[in-house]
Amino acid sequence: MPEFRNFTINFGPQHPAAHGVLRMILELDGEVIKHADPHIGLLHRGTEKLIETRVWAQSLPYMDRLDYVSMMCNEHAYCLAVEKLLGIKVPERALYIRVMLDEVTRILNHLLWVGCHGLDVGAMSMVLYTFREREDLMDVYEAVSGARMHAAYYRIGGVYRDLPDRMPQYAPSPWKNAATLKVVNENRQGSLLDFLEDFTERFPKYHSDYHTLLTDNRIWKQRLVGIGTVSPERALQLGFTGAMLRGSGIEWDLRKKQPYAVYDQVDFDVPIGVNGDSYDRYLVRMEEMLQANRIIRQCIDWLRKNPGPVMSDDYKFAPPPHETVKSNMEALIHHFKYFSEGFQVPEGEAYAAIEHPKGEFGIYAISDGANKPYRLKIRAPGFAHLAAMDEMARGHMLADVVTIIGSQDVVFGEIDR
Repeated sequence: MPEFRNFTINFGPQHPAAHGVLRMILELDGEVIKHADPHIGLLHRGTEKLIETRVWAQSLPYMDRLDYVSMMCNEHAYCLAVEKLLGIKVPERALYIRVMLDEVTRILNHLLWVGCHGLDVGAMSMVLYTFREREDLMDVYEAVSGARMHAAYYRIGGVYRDLPDRMPQYAPSPWKNAATLKVVNENRQGSLLDFLEDFTERFPKYHSDYHTLLTDNRIWKQRLVGIGTVSPERALQLGFTGAMLRGSGIEWDLRKKQPYAVYDQVDFDVPIGVNGDSYDRYLVRMEEMLQANRIIRQCIDWLRKNPGPVMSDDYKFAPPPHETVKSNMEALIHHFKYFSEGFQVPEGEAYAAIEHPKGEFGIYAISDGANKPYRLKIRAPGFAHLAAMDEMARGHMLADVVTIIGSQDVVFGEIDR
């Protein structure tokens, strides 16, 4: 009797290492991948179509839900596209706040990525360390916006409000006695900038702990080195961006090549890989966290010295300050019109892209002169990366599929939209 070694199996759609609702049909020869066919659409929420039914300002919270690990970065791209159509100037302080919180978001994204990537390939304790640091940065999100994840903090024309002068503190509870409270509240006595500065001083030590746990760990290297290798030429042809492209050795970073906000006024380096494998992509993202930490420090220094407005003063496109609404008739009218019917955006189209933690995240907006978008297209970085799954996995073992998905850092909210 002949021995059949060909299998066709389902990977997902609810596989714990799929990082979302992904169904992949794998054709195997024994344990070797012959073909990988990713099926998406199981999460489809119609975000782009829903946006056409909302006024421009109301669509901003949809951005948080696209990639629920990089919330404020998504908001930034949307604001940039609408601001380009409107031609409005954003106050410089708001630009520095945006850059600082973009980099906080980059660290948040990469912490979750390295923790879960470790979990996927068997490094069980990694996620406990990374979530400890995520907790501090989630507190920063909560302090500025009131929400730990879906912040909706950026606004067309600036940001919702200035940075708070005090950090929320832990209250007494059955789980925290007086001694514990003193320790956990120690670095929360000042403003948000004080708290964040304290975090940036502690973070390099934490970061070196991650390197100790993973970088030279022989099991980690056996699972990542030489897996999912993509050449620089092929990475460009496949439409890779972000760490996927830089891991293959191409120095392309929108923050350097097409600066937006105040990225041309801060100092940082762009790490690149050599081999284009999963291990190089890991090293690139690890170094990106340290560079993000460096940018945050520079923004903190600037924000301390330069107070000022954080929202455009053109009340056609931005709500007037709360204190004027009850005493000024004109402000009340602006407020009413802004929140009831929104604002008209001049006819035209604009594309704005940012260096999202996962790659180039772009918003292409078309306006027909109404108070709602005529059409809005989201350029999600993970979509192009997932499309390369078949090419990256072919010839590897079944267990390596998990490593490759992890190294792509995909999130299905933005892929399925």
